[in-house]
Amino acid sequence: MVGSGNKTANAESSNEPSVSSKDGSLMAMGRPASVETVTSNFQKGAALENERRHLFWETQPVGNYQDGLGEGPIEPAQPVSEVRQEPYNLPSTYEWSTCDLKDEQTIKEVYTLLTNNYVEDDDNMFRFDYSVAFLRWALTPPGYFPSWHIGVRAKSSKKLVAFITGIPARIRSHETVVPMAEINFLCVHKKLRSKRLAPVLIKEVTRRVHLENMWQAAYTAGVVLPTPIATCQYWHRPLNPKKLIEVGFSRLAPRMTMSRTIKLYRLPEEATTPGFRPMERRDVVAVTKLLQTYLAQFQVAPHFSEDDVEYLLLPIDNVINSFVVENSETHEITDFGSFYALPSTIIGNQNYSLLKAAYSYYNVATSIPLLQLMNDVLVMAKQRDYDVFNALDVMHNETFLKELKFGPGDGQLHYYLYNYRLRAPLKPTEMGLVLL
Repeated sequence: MVGSGNKTANAESSNEPSVSSKDGSLMAMGRPASVETVTSNFQKGAALENERRHLFWETQPVGNYQDGLGEGPIEPAQPVSEVRQEPYNLPSTYEWSTCDLKDEQTIKEVYTLLTNNYVEDDDNMFRFDYSVAFLRWALTPPGYFPSWHIGVRAKSSKKLVAFITGIPARIRSHETVVPMAEINFLCVHKKLRSKRLAPVLIKEVTRRVHLENMWQAAYTAGVVLPTPIATCQYWHRPLNPKKLIEVGFSRLAPRMTMSRTIKLYRLPEEATTPGFRPMERRDVVAVTKLLQTYLAQFQVAPHFSEDDVEYLLLPIDNVINSFVVENSETHEITDFGSFYALPSTIIGNQNYSLLKAAYSYYNVATSIPLLQLMNDVLVMAKQRDYDVFNALDVMHNETFLKELKFGPGDGQLHYYLYNYRLRAPLKPTEMGLVLL
């Protein structure tokens, strides 16, 4: 069960299992990759891939598409009584620590570790800055297991130096709904990346998941590991193009002036769809039905209950934004759009310290084109002072990306299932799952 940390550039040393990367190179967003960069990255990736496969991943039940076997678990579940009861061994100067994310001091320690050590782009210009509120929202959903929030501390100072998490989820693969763990936030302090803590963290979270009689997991990575079930790409839509250019996130296109660029990406001041408004608690039942119907058409997707929708999608300032379209005559909820907030620290810039990014989450259009719905969602993100809006080419997103002036990012996001085999890899348009 591999850690997934929502984008990875420098999160782990090259000799350890890499954590997840939603774009492959964090803030390559909007910047065209040079031939040299592509060639270099390919050569590095090719050289490391065999090493990774032999060192760790081929010891894991991750399957492939050449074995001719059907869909389902790769290894059978075992009695929980036979699961290893003791934690895996750490180097003698470190100890395990279960992190209580409802405790203010503990979650601030997690925030500090991630903010200073988690993920930077290859040029060391940007680093993810997950807020405390975001971490609490993402990691304490209904039915979560506190034991799956795993830290490593230095015995002498008690300082938190490494972290990994899992949360429970129900994910449908074709016709089968499978209880799974979503693995995330694998992070090791920069000074300790030669200690090979990452494989131990992965084995330990796997052990703790198995103790809850759960045997499958989902995760993402920006590198190719054995074996992706789907490979997707991030697209980026500038909302504040002047700032993006000034901080080096994107660059001015040839023969384009700043004023023309600003005009190119200008959006309406308000949403144009009648009945478009923020989601409220009274909308939970209707939104759940919309999502269940919409997601049923994809080969792999979450199986959301009303409790899931209430927890995950009701708006929280600077964490999650959700909107519905309500028919003025029937009061039926016909459409739904959402995005979550994931800012990044801007490193070494005198004028700006934070890049505010919105990430497309789940969107359902039934009464209007998806293009129109997403244009209104972009307007909402702009109203809330986001600098860029990011979206994967999953589900039906490809139908609006180019038309709404999104540009492709440099990297790719690979989806993986642990101990579960699909019959064949999926196209992005067959994937209905977005992991935080």
